Amino acid sequence: MEKYQTLFLDIDGTTLRSDHTIQPSTKEAIKQAQANGVEVFLATGRPIHEIQDIAKELNVHSFVGYNGALAIYEGFTVVDEPISPEVIDFYLQVAQENDDELVFYTSQLNLLTNDTKPYMKEFIDYFGLYNYKSYHKSFREEILGITIVNLRPEELHKYQLAGHDIYFSKINVAAIQNGYDVIRESVNKGEAVKKVLAHLNLPSETAIAFGDGMNDKDMLAFVGEGFAMGNADEELQPFANRQTTSVEDSGIYNGLKQLGITK
Repeated sequence: MEKYQTLFLDIDGTTLRSDHTIQPSTKEAIKQAQANGVEVFLATGRPIHEIQDIAKELNVHSFVGYNGALAIYEGFTVVDEPISPEVIDFYLQVAQENDDELVFYTSQLNLLTNDTKPYMKEFIDYFGLYNYKSYHKSFREEILGITIVNLRPEELHKYQLAGHDIYFSKINVAAIQNGYDVIRESVNKGEAVKKVLAHLNLPSETAIAFGDGMNDKDMLAFVGEGFAMGNADEELQPFANRQTTSVEDSGIYNGLKQLGITK
């Protein structure tokens, strides 16, 4: 068995630069990894249905999406963990009482509580969420992920629900102020990677991951080689055993070079 078998790549701030383009060195790094027999996954908080253009550009066919709630290996669903409807109802109530806005994600759609406020339009435009509609209760059992948009840090406590293992990860994108992904301690990128590797019968030591935000912490801590990008949230560093350069400075290529995968 080759030393490294899988590579898990966050998208925003890791694979994608701030202008939404992919550096040529990143494409080359992925190509060289694949040539060395490494299975590449895009591991993101984004909905999988919204990243197919990126996947096609990189020739990637396996995914961890919705911060670990859905994982697909070459068309086979390994993880599918919707959020409890109780949580959905509670979040809608809190958002309505406080004039907050939410984005819900299903396997096919993005569901918004509002699409007219300026900061919601900025969110939609930045992440390219064009396949969206207004939230309806008929979707409450299909929700795989939630983002709270334009919420100040001191207000996060409002969304804590007793009996549910939830934490909040600030979106590590300069263009989005005070956006938070809702993540479950038992359903996250790290847990999804663990289940993917179990499905492939591979030990964690054979896995590599790159990330820049706190939604990547569980993934970086679990794999054998976890890289924090040079532009990573400083609180992410303790969860990574390796560091690399920024997304703007060939971070993935330079990280894989440390392991002898890129030349």
